[in-house]
Amino acid sequence: MRIGLAGVGRIGAFHAETLRDLSDVDEVVVADLDADAARAVADKLEVGFAASPAELLAQGVDGFVIATATPGHAPLIRLGLEAGVPTFCEKPVAATLDETMDLARLVRTTSTPVHVGFQRRFDRGYQRAQQAVAGGELGFVHSIRAQTHDQAPPHAAYIPTSGGLFRDCSIHDFDIIRFVTGREVASVYATGANKGAAFFSEAGDVDTAAAVLTLDDGTLVNLSATRYNGAGHDVRMEVLGSDGTIGVGYDDSLAVTSAEPGATYPVGPRHWSFMERFLPAYRAELTAFAAVARGALASPCTVDDALQAFRVAEACELSRSEGRVVSLDEIPSL
Repeated sequence: MRIGLAGVGRIGAFHAETLRDLSDVDEVVVADLDADAARAVADKLEVGFAASPAELLAQGVDGFVIATATPGHAPLIRLGLEAGVPTFCEKPVAATLDETMDLARLVRTTSTPVHVGFQRRFDRGYQRAQQAVAGGELGFVHSIRAQTHDQAPPHAAYIPTSGGLFRDCSIHDFDIIRFVTGREVASVYATGANKGAAFFSEAGDVDTAAAVLTLDDGTLVNLSATRYNGAGHDVRMEVLGSDGTIGVGYDDSLAVTSAEPGATYPVGPRHWSFMERFLPAYRAELTAFAAVARGALASPCTVDDALQAFRVAEACELSRSEGRVVSLDEIPSL
């Protein structure tokens, strides 16, 4: 199998190396708008090179992985679909809700699969939580706590094009809440604040946020996100039910120091980036995409899934800006 990859930044180079080492993949070819950067990665990893994503597709590939900056996602998905090539794209599939809906409509008209990169669906902890909920082990689920706390903020230049904390960061929580519970979000109430660098507020964004989500079965979700968590990269979920509680992210890497006298848990080492935290999950999702590309598996995370997560992010941004509860019925959908 021959897999093409567009975008050779940090996540793209990592994906190229992962794909190269998969037993189902015979050849990897990389491309980037910066052809010199693509050539450097190709030489370092000893994989193929194409001068542009369009040339890559013209050469013929069995699967197409998109790991460019967000503005390139939607146009490249369209190129992949036009070529009839199974396509993997990092989130988000587009920068706006309207364009995400346009892509969802387009995908519904074709048999070519698109797999969206919400890697938490491939994390063993979240998968175990989903099984516990689906199997009734927890009784009825009444509450969920979910958080994504980055150890340090991204570069200032990233923030104006990121879409904001809810769309860029919490969107992973929105997707995994749907995955674990099998439910949809009915309404949100969100807020945010800035206590760090001025470039967040200058871009109309926040560096810390919180939201209460009500799911369509009445389950309450308390969600938090921050760009400043100096203790380490901290991504967790707790699912609380009438018969039990299960937690994701509670291993020895937990970025918390206990205040209890004599306590030694957690012992570390801690994670300092999302790449460390979800390294096995990233590998698992690309293994799954290889199966999608060869026709052995349906897309495990579709553009429709991405649309629903994006709608929740839109609702949270609207709630934050207007200071009120927002129903998901207010957010356009297909």
